[in-house]
Amino acid sequence: MVNKVASRIYQQGTLKAKWKGQPAQRHLPYKTETMNKKESKDIGRMILSWYAHHQRDLPWRKTRDPYHIWVSEVMLQQTQVETVIPYYHRFLNQFPTVVALAEAPLDDVLKAWENMGYYARARNLHAAAKRVLNRFKGKIPQTREGLMSLPGIGPYTASAILSIAFDNPLPAVDANARRVIARLFVVDEPLGRGVTTGFVWDLAKQLMPRERAGDFNQGLMDLGATLCTFQKPKCTRCPVRTLCKAYRNGLQEVLPITKKRGPIPHHHWTAGIITDQDGRVLITQRLNKGLLGGLWKFPGGRQLPGEGLKTCLKREIQAEVDIAVRVGKGAAQIKHVYTHFRITLHAFHCVHRDGTPSALGCRDWRWTATSGFDDFAFSKADRKIIQALR
Repeated sequence: MVNKVASRIYQQGTLKAKWKGQPAQRHLPYKTETMNKKESKDIGRMILSWYAHHQRDLPWRKTRDPYHIWVSEVMLQQTQVETVIPYYHRFLNQFPTVVALAEAPLDDVLKAWENMGYYARARNLHAAAKRVLNRFKGKIPQTREGLMSLPGIGPYTASAILSIAFDNPLPAVDANARRVIARLFVVDEPLGRGVTTGFVWDLAKQLMPRERAGDFNQGLMDLGATLCTFQKPKCTRCPVRTLCKAYRNGLQEVLPITKKRGPIPHHHWTAGIITDQDGRVLITQRLNKGLLGGLWKFPGGRQLPGEGLKTCLKREIQAEVDIAVRVGKGAAQIKHVYTHFRITLHAFHCVHRDGTPSALGCRDWRWTATSGFDDFAFSKADRKIIQALR
């Protein structure tokens, strides 16, 4: 399959691409071919030399501990470096070893992860630590197969751990590295396609030096993060521009090709601030699945088409904790954006009318004083409700 893709991509011909400000497609002539061994070796050497002098000062770059590198790689999925750094330090202070993480309650792990989002990462990391403890006697596997048997570890994370911690010569191609490779080789297929993904990884293997695999992978990532950026790449400062086929043919601002995203759907959700006679508030814990699984919340849920907000809230509370409430005035209206959708969360003050709470559609529930909210892990949207209440 790779050879078929290569024959289609690497040929003398034209690349169709839209130029900014021009409505019609313009044909850009280029002549390219796969790199020979000398070019590939030169690129590897140039990136290693550049990385030695320009690498970003990041805390996980100062260790070869596979557990620390694993934690950093999981946190860096879908989260900016600047956001990750303080979480990384706090998380490792609280769970300094894989055994400490495995023995910790999941609620503590989710609380440490609070506000970083994509909580499946934390749940998988915790489950994987338990598997390391039980199946691998507390030792992180040093093989690709062993690592990929752990929850939440895919090809990229396994390769990153093996190359950085153990100097195993495996490519680790993240979004930044994909962009660099797409320009180096003039990959004129959308990078999100499965066949293109495999092809890009094969191209990364061509560039992989025999030694310092971890430094090379991190150098490729840093190059994409700092110079070979998505918009306005800083080509004049790039150490491999003389061998970059996109730069040579003036295609650096056309590549990589990306698939267009459709419109982001918008949903309305409800949340009830239910108080009892003592002024305590009812909170519930989500089931351990989905985007926010395991986090605490105010009871409520998604509005159905044609349904009123208060009707929705009563129905969702009944289904979640099996109690009846009287819905009162609005408490807050929160707008929040997730990766693939956005929501407006409508919070209402409610009074408990009838029934004893039970965990029907949730994992657990609690009556708590407002001063106790900080003991629980909430989503950002629910934290905004708390802030409004205070």
